[in-house]
Amino acid sequence: MPLDRSALSDLGGRLQGPVLTEPETLGRFSHDASFLVGDPAGVASPSDREEVVEIVRWARRWKVPLVARGGGTSLDGESVPPPGALVVDFSGWNALLEVDLPNRIARVGPGLINRELQRSLAREGLFFPPNPGSWNESTLGGNVATNASGPRSFRYGPTRSWVRGLEVVLGSGEILRLGHRARRSSTGPDLLGFLVGSEGTLGLFTEITLGLAPVPERRIGVVLALPSELDLGRLLVRLTTSPAPNLAAVEYIDERAAGALAQEGARGLPPGSSVLLLELETTVATEEQDALRLLERVRSAGVREDPSVYPNADELWTLRGRSGSALDRWWPRRVREDVAVPWSRIDELLAEVRALARRSGVELSVYGHLGDGALHPQFLLDPASPEGQSLRSELLVTAHRLGGTISAEHGIGSVKAPHLGLEHGRDGVELLRELRRSFDPDGILNPGKLLPPAEGAAATRGERST
Repeated sequence: MPLDRSALSDLGGRLQGPVLTEPETLGRFSHDASFLVGDPAGVASPSDREEVVEIVRWARRWKVPLVARGGGTSLDGESVPPPGALVVDFSGWNALLEVDLPNRIARVGPGLINRELQRSLAREGLFFPPNPGSWNESTLGGNVATNASGPRSFRYGPTRSWVRGLEVVLGSGEILRLGHRARRSSTGPDLLGFLVGSEGTLGLFTEITLGLAPVPERRIGVVLALPSELDLGRLLVRLTTSPAPNLAAVEYIDERAAGALAQEGARGLPPGSSVLLLELETTVATEEQDALRLLERVRSAGVREDPSVYPNADELWTLRGRSGSALDRWWPRRVREDVAVPWSRIDELLAEVRALARRSGVELSVYGHLGDGALHPQFLLDPASPEGQSLRSELLVTAHRLGGTISAEHGIGSVKAPHLGLEHGRDGVELLRELRRSFDPDGILNPGKLLPPAEGAAATRGERST
């Protein structure tokens, strides 16, 4: 659906840069890391906040959908454009605008890559705690838009816990600035928190203020082979019972995913075994004592093998982040999910996931953030097929029945939008719909994402997003 010539001319007069409509460019911006493919009409890269405002005003006039895009790493279709949409590319907004050392705060552009921020902050002895598996490619705007997590969220919490301020252009064209640098506030409902995880449906982020934490003196990565009969819930209890070792991350990778990583050249992964990945924060003076305490905990839970150690835990998380891409070589099309349950039900969830794979007659791999009760089941099945959609639905219902969530960290997008009512109920979904209208009165911001289709509207199906 090409943009009308008059609309293109109008937009071109508002921006310094061109609006790109070449088929090759549109193809690159038509998809993210999900299985969905969209149909954009153009791509614009605004140069400043005022141009973002102009884009929104233009979109309201011409009734054109807008989709914000950063690194394109979304797994549930958050950045897949509907037909005729204009993609607003923020990948060039990658400046580290300020580091406020006394208050441990950073101001950043939404296109700054997570890992690049970490490298810059390391020189100051600080870090931004959320480290999603995609941290080498995902932008901070995308992290905030999906409330991303990562291995270190076990200790530090998800992105929402670290967002101190936002500058955002609403669907009305108004500029909203939220947040402050104080460590506490009691000023009514948390509008800032409402925007975190909104997936570009309420506004376009133009600046983000983040809280930071001091880098521990030592970060050690530990890899442990797990017995096949091990009770993961019992292991979690042993690892987290007070006084606990200084654990920052507790990750799980099953035998199949570990084998795929080993074939990619990963070191320290024992062959033929599922593995536990841990990060221990310590000091040079206490490192040996802390490591022994940790080893005692895992031994008491039934882990017998000696660990492999990564002196720099960041190397371990870069390895862990390749789990999905390693499986891509063998299973390029699969149902990739992201659910979480309370610790006490993690073994039930794993058993249900395995039973679901058996009933469906498909192969399975599982990895995830065990410390948060979050698993990423991977089923070897076409995600766009009726069978794939049915399997996904059954898994989400199972996670909800076990007291968990249908999305631990990847967001909702268009893939899970039809299932949002599982958690929020019909009244909750309608309340969210009304709140969305107040931020975006014309419904131009990322339509078809987060919220299920309104009654009477057709749900998105198959390969092409709507």
